[in-house]
Amino acid sequence: MRVLGARRSASDEGGEDVDYEPTRPLPGRSRRSRQDKRSRRSWQFRLALGIVKVVAVVIAVFLALIVLLYAFTPSAGQATSLAEAQAAEHHIAYPGPPVPQYFAEALVATEDHRFYADPGVDPLALVRVATSWMTGHTDGGGSTLDQQLAKNLYTSGHSSFPQIVEQVVLAVKLNRAYSRAEILRLYAEIAYYGHGYYGLQAASCGYFGQEPGQLTVVQAAMLAGAVNAPTYDDPLVYPAQARARLVHVIDRMAAVGYLTKAQQDAALKAPLGLSAVRGCH
Repeated sequence: MRVLGARRSASDEGGEDVDYEPTRPLPGRSRRSRQDKRSRRSWQFRLALGIVKVVAVVIAVFLALIVLLYAFTPSAGQATSLAEAQAAEHHIAYPGPPVPQYFAEALVATEDHRFYADPGVDPLALVRVATSWMTGHTDGGGSTLDQQLAKNLYTSGHSSFPQIVEQVVLAVKLNRAYSRAEILRLYAEIAYYGHGYYGLQAASCGYFGQEPGQLTVVQAAMLAGAVNAPTYDDPLVYPAQARARLVHVIDRMAAVGYLTKAQQDAALKAPLGLSAVRGCH
């Protein structure tokens, strides 16, 4: 045995043939493996291409529908008369006072931070909303201030899918017909702020006993935050929820650059100053 082992070792060291060979894949198996990989890549490519085609068709149909609706939806010029009618219904003055800076900044930062740049709609948000509807969800988030104004003025606050499409068209029309300051003023005048207050002036006088132009940062932020869920963010009924919303608005104002860190900290510490006396004198 020692002799045999020595011969085998010597044979290995000398580079002579040994009694075994390394295992090699069979030619047929290697070809099948390459074919399987090509088949998987081809299937993945066809799937991706199919998804792209479906999305392209949906977008094309959506755009065609918007173009069609553009000709048949109401005129943007009706916005002021509709706002005036709503003001009369709620027994408030029309037109209301100019929108103060703090309120405008709080509203834009929270509801539509691209307000001064977008064409009345947010294309990325529209794609997300359309996708959510296609998958059976009802994501209505991401609507611009122009869309929200169209919703409140033209579609009675409702948002079925056809109404969302109509709101998109009307938002573009409003954006083309009115300045940004005019859109903000229309929005502020018809918004509901909770506790029975419609319109910025009524809300400012009702909650704080002062005109909108006298609002502090924290007061303006509270009113701007209330329009998202006016019933649940009513500071007189749900103070904890209103406070949480207020903190969110202040944080958003700082995030988009309307407030410095020092101003943010000061606003979060400032008293809200709710008035026991309702109305301005």
